[in-house]
Amino acid sequence: MFAYIVRRLGMMLVILFGASFMSYNLEAYSSDPLAELQQSTAPNKQYLIDRLTRELMLDVPPPLRFFIWLKGIVSGLWGQFDLGMTRDQHSVAEYIGAAIPTTFRLVIGSTVLAIVLGITIGMVTAIRQYSRFDYSMTFVSFLMFSLPIFWVAVLLKEYFAIQFNDFLVDPHVTPPFLLFFSLLSALIWAGIIGGDRRRFFTVFGAVAIGTAILIEVLSLTSWFISPGLGIVVVAVFAGGISVAITHLSVGLDDKKSLYASLITAGIVVALYYPLQWVMSADASLLTVIGIFALILAIGAAVGYLISKIDRRAIMRTAMITGFLSMVPVVIDRFMQEFNAYYASDAINGRPIPTMGQANQLLSPEQQANFWINSLDGFTHVFLPTVALTLISFAGYVRFSRGSLLEVLNMDYIRTARAKGLTERTVIVRHALRNAMLPLTTILVNDFAGVIGGAIITESIFGWKGMGSLFNQAIGSYDLNLFMGVFIMTAFLTVFANLVSDLLYGVMDPRIRIRK
Repeated sequence: MFAYIVRRLGMMLVILFGASFMSYNLEAYSSDPLAELQQSTAPNKQYLIDRLTRELMLDVPPPLRFFIWLKGIVSGLWGQFDLGMTRDQHSVAEYIGAAIPTTFRLVIGSTVLAIVLGITIGMVTAIRQYSRFDYSMTFVSFLMFSLPIFWVAVLLKEYFAIQFNDFLVDPHVTPPFLLFFSLLSALIWAGIIGGDRRRFFTVFGAVAIGTAILIEVLSLTSWFISPGLGIVVVAVFAGGISVAITHLSVGLDDKKSLYASLITAGIVVALYYPLQWVMSADASLLTVIGIFALILAIGAAVGYLISKIDRRAIMRTAMITGFLSMVPVVIDRFMQEFNAYYASDAINGRPIPTMGQANQLLSPEQQANFWINSLDGFTHVFLPTVALTLISFAGYVRFSRGSLLEVLNMDYIRTARAKGLTERTVIVRHALRNAMLPLTTILVNDFAGVIGGAIITESIFGWKGMGSLFNQAIGSYDLNLFMGVFIMTAFLTVFANLVSDLLYGVMDPRIRIRK
């Protein structure tokens, strides 16, 4: 294994050297930083040209100039890492260091959501092949895959920001919207639940009526500007989560696991009011992390005490249930601050922004309030996250569906079914793990691509991340800035391929890395 990793690292260095050499020279030969000055009529034109030539070393051939730039990279081995200076004489490393956190805020959420939603929906469509849900999701995934990101972003800004902010001025749901949303919700849930035609239309009608009543009640109570869940709704969510997680993890026949999940969910509900005191305005991210860690510990303890047999599975089920049951509690805490956030002068009644990364007009007290400050960050990241998720999750739906269908047709799956195992056991414990193998490379490379940013999305929503930095480098013929962004993304890409190869051996014991 060690020899294999060393060989792969050596190959990575060769690939990085070749790719960076080609990129540097292609960018250097295709751009002319002196073009604008050469067309200038300024009296000191020649002086400006000579100074820029000296600063950018344009009198040195690009192949030789590349090795001068490479010296700063190699110097990192003895602690003198240097990516050079930008055209405005700022450190490239500082620019990249400031852009990476912004890119993570923008892209990491959409990547995780796209992976979770895409793989989940893809697996369900494979299990229910040729059902109404399968046809619907196939249509939606192909539609999302074909839409350009700039068009989706503009639509989101129009309807989810501008129109929604206008709606909050008088939050009364109109009959056309009520009818449309009720029918859409009914169609989605009827397709998910499935069944014969009678069951489909029964679910469709029940969900349509229930959704219409719920929206009308929320409209009459002004819930949209003073939202909240409350302990009752949190309890309903926690109970549903405990049943769902137990069913997916070990099956509802395992009563010990079900009891452990229900007890953990009950503890979360019982802690609802004490947690409101803990999650005060003076709370921090560390406070929230500590609460989740406490709930995980409680879930593990409950699972440990419930049974002496198969404790690992029971503890895992209880811990996942506790973690997910805490999510609506935290969401409810954010909702409690929405009215104050909405009514503040900095927001001016328009809480969903279309540009920027944060609202700089928030008062010092509001910025010191963890919940309001985080809510402001969420509203700014909401639209770009939705845009990126809609575009990228479609690929995961198609890949995961095809992968699971291929596995379900294998001989060992038919053998497992012939042995009398339940369909849940066949899918969860036998098929999913092997179905995830082809997705490993895609997943790891997508996480590596996060650092590259999203050029179009960042431009549309006014974010200053790696994507906009890359666009700036190309537009201003800034070779050092261009190479700084390139070498970061290239390194992560080749490193991701190494990680994916190692993960194959972890996920499938039959795969071994030869020495």
